[in-house]
Amino acid sequence: MKIAIVGLPNVGKSTLFNALVKGSKAEAANYPFCTIEPNVGIVEVPDERLAPLAKVSKSKKIVPTVVEFVDIAGLVRGASKGEGLGNQFLSHIRECDAIAMVVRFFQDDNVTHVAGKINPKDDIETIETELQLADIATVEKRQYNLDRDIKSGSKDAKLEKEALDKIIKKLCDGKNAREADLSEDEIRLIKSMALMTMKPVLYVANCSEDQLINNGTIEQLNNEVISLIPISAKIESELNDLNDAEKKEYLEALGIADTGINRLIKEAYKALNLITYFTSGEPETRAWTVRNGAKAPEAASVIHTDFERGFIAAEVVAWQDLYAQGGWTGARSHGMVRTEGKNYIFKDGDVTLFRFNV
Repeated sequence: MKIAIVGLPNVGKSTLFNALVKGSKAEAANYPFCTIEPNVGIVEVPDERLAPLAKVSKSKKIVPTVVEFVDIAGLVRGASKGEGLGNQFLSHIRECDAIAMVVRFFQDDNVTHVAGKINPKDDIETIETELQLADIATVEKRQYNLDRDIKSGSKDAKLEKEALDKIIKKLCDGKNAREADLSEDEIRLIKSMALMTMKPVLYVANCSEDQLINNGTIEQLNNEVISLIPISAKIESELNDLNDAEKKEYLEALGIADTGINRLIKEAYKALNLITYFTSGEPETRAWTVRNGAKAPEAASVIHTDFERGFIAAEVVAWQDLYAQGGWTGARSHGMVRTEGKNYIFKDGDVTLFRFNV
């Protein structure tokens, strides 16, 4: 899973990236385009189920699943036409699975805003308009190239053209491609175009400590426009310097249940329709990411393609049952371990052992 961190210049993207990727030193400066080449970092996905599973399995190590974050330089008005090296930056977004759009709420006279004022709603509209305009250009080019295939009688070309007609209508109305009513076949046909407005978007409100605690302004925008994830990149950076006990104490003092980064990662899973399953034994307890709705052979393939090709069956137990019964032996003796075949759809929190032919 690869997530692009985007937004206008000086909204705190690189500060957030550095907080996400502990030890990263992406440049965060008070001028536009201090990030030219994108910074890339791998972040472990927090999962409170791993430690209990490792305990009952007496695992030697724990391996969480990971997310890749890409810190992309600030987009500006006109990026779709190449302003501010826009074409280069937009190409990096196309390579990602989802977008985390950072919107500035914090006030700081020492950090300039490219528009000269703090207006989160306008900032969101600016970024979305540029992504929509870039997608319009991509769709129009593809539509032109499809005409030849349609004349030759290609059914796929005809279906793709119908999908693109729906998308271009939405884009020209100032909406996003993901709002078009597309069938599964249509989505499959246009997937390779990597349209930016087809990607799930997580809206991140980068706010001050006071705004984080008293988030009336953020809630107002939530009601008016979209669902925002409130995060203080500054606080998240400070949390990186604390141990677990100190972090807990700090968050409790602020009246916050969890770090903003953890919330962002969890929301990314929801947006991308992903779930986590586990393998757990003495060597290791490991988390694996798979799309929601994946059948057993597909889930096996994320471990190794040979597991999918030679799939026989999967022994499956809910993680709570495995933990409550003290491991595989106890879960089996209580009839909680099921043998599932190729049509079994994996659920979030399943723990499995795959049987397969080499």
